[in-house]
Amino acid sequence: MAEREIHDHWSREAKRKGYRSRAAFKLIQIDERKHVLKRGDQVLDLGCAPGSWLQVVSQRVGQSGRGWGIDLKPVPGGLPDNVTALEGDAQDPCGAGVPEGLIFDVILSDMMPSTTGSRDTDHFRSLAVCELAMDLCPRWLRPGGSLVMKVLEGSAMPELLADARTRFEKVKPFKPEASRKESTEIFVVAQGYVGAMADDLRDGPPVAGGPPPVPEGW
Repeated sequence: MAEREIHDHWSREAKRKGYRSRAAFKLIQIDERKHVLKRGDQVLDLGCAPGSWLQVVSQRVGQSGRGWGIDLKPVPGGLPDNVTALEGDAQDPCGAGVPEGLIFDVILSDMMPSTTGSRDTDHFRSLAVCELAMDLCPRWLRPGGSLVMKVLEGSAMPELLADARTRFEKVKPFKPEASRKESTEIFVVAQGYVGAMADDLRDGPPVAGGPPPVPEGW
């Protein structure tokens, strides 16, 4: 099947099933393979616009669970009642409206900075966003919890995976079928968070030429 036909297939399926974007199938395929989401889970979705991942979260966690999404862009209303989309900065969940003291079973990050067209630059900018997501874990993710984050493949992928493995028991990259084949996007699925102590131990020399600070407009 040609790439354009695959793209159209997932777009048609999203429309047929009532999802806001084809990206819903990326999370569905991640969850079907890695079993990240469970009934009753509390889930934080970073970069949640337009809300398709929150739709999937709603289905997977059920009425006993809850999803909270954050995005710099406003998310249209009409989401299921067990998920909430907040407009704000993912670096400050409380400032965006996430209740203080809430601890999550799963953190999802579909965040991506604005691309520049330079593969290396975009790769390192995406790494910075992944570091943002991992740095939220000591405060917001329970021990044993899971993190799923999107990154653009490149030269520093081994360092990112090594960093994640100091914080999680199991870390695997995964590319869903719903991702475009020519895209360099891939999802890092990290499961079994070992707690904030590991985040203190993983500090070391920065990656040469490594990621810059989180860019504006992610």
